[in-house]
Amino acid sequence: MLNYRRIEPSDDGRIAEIIRDNLEKAHLNIPGTAYFDPELNHLSEYYHSDLPGRAYFVALGEHGEVIGGVGIAEFDGMEDCAELQKLYLDDAAKGKGWGKELMLLAIRWAESSGYKNLYLETHTNLAAALCLYEKMGFRQIEKPCSTIHQTMNRFYLKELSGE
Repeated sequence: MLNYRRIEPSDDGRIAEIIRDNLEKAHLNIPGTAYFDPELNHLSEYYHSDLPGRAYFVALGEHGEVIGGVGIAEFDGMEDCAELQKLYLDDAAKGKGWGKELMLLAIRWAESSGYKNLYLETHTNLAAALCLYEKMGFRQIEKPCSTIHQTMNRFYLKELSGE
């Protein structure tokens, strides 16, 4: 069972490191990806718990160390829609089902926050992520008009149950 909690300012550096490391290994350390997001070094501010409709959860290893995380924020491109953001794990934490657990956490949080749909954007270089998204019931859609990460080339949507 994965342990997790809301992001804290002391987590910012480690989460940014995990995200950048993953993107570098996928050859996506280029403009138009999360690698260059202005808030990447300060995710705890961007997902501050006082901001409705946004959350970032960090995954914790067996010694309490940050091993990954997932974010959810409002998505302006569709009505009643949140965006799954920055789902990344440290290499040592991969292959244990924790990506799926983080995704389930994000889905439950989005549903409990009143969102009806969950959107995400990704890239074909992130093959393992594509498999996970499809297994979790996301369906591929056309690129919406309002995307920030212009390099991303796969777009998905999942209808939430709201239960």
